[in-house]
Amino acid sequence: MSAEPDAVTRAMQIADRTGFLRSRERKHAGRDEPLPIGSGGTNSQPSTVAAMLRLLDTRAGDRVLDVGAGSGWTTAILSELVGAQGQVIGVELEPALVDFAQDNLTRYGAPHASIEQARDDVFGWPDAAPYDRILVSAMADEVPTDLIDQLTETGLMVVPVSGTMTVVRRTAGAVEVSRHGAYRFVPLRRS
Repeated sequence: MSAEPDAVTRAMQIADRTGFLRSRERKHAGRDEPLPIGSGGTNSQPSTVAAMLRLLDTRAGDRVLDVGAGSGWTTAILSELVGAQGQVIGVELEPALVDFAQDNLTRYGAPHASIEQARDDVFGWPDAAPYDRILVSAMADEVPTDLIDQLTETGLMVVPVSGTMTVVRRTAGAVEVSRHGAYRFVPLRRS
């Protein structure tokens, strides 16, 4: 069910966390802890990112939505996993973080990945749906049905819900939900 761990590890090494942190936080890039990126956001703990990406099971050529893109780090990692045939759209609500993430992604050089400014009262990025995979890096109170609607018929979403990492998989018109451990994130907001 999970992506080959070596692929996730390799992608995380290529998209080095250091380049997605503010200058004063870069010396802490190797720590396995969340680091502040401004505007109330954090660059998630690397072990948490790895666990989420393994659950997401991203494949070459996938179209992926990265909700709560923050610094753009997960967007860059996902771009490595989907390769040149895939596409990653990162969505961020905080305007200062959108600019930060765009700058980081431009420096990194991922032509098949982009960062979009989230719109008020809209979860995700329905304009480019459907997506094979959706990664949500903010805590929801319940499984966001708006995002399920943006998945392909066989799509998969990883989202922390009320403190539990949750995998939502669409199959044959049904939705399957499984839970995978306790995690903490900033709250998922519409505006």
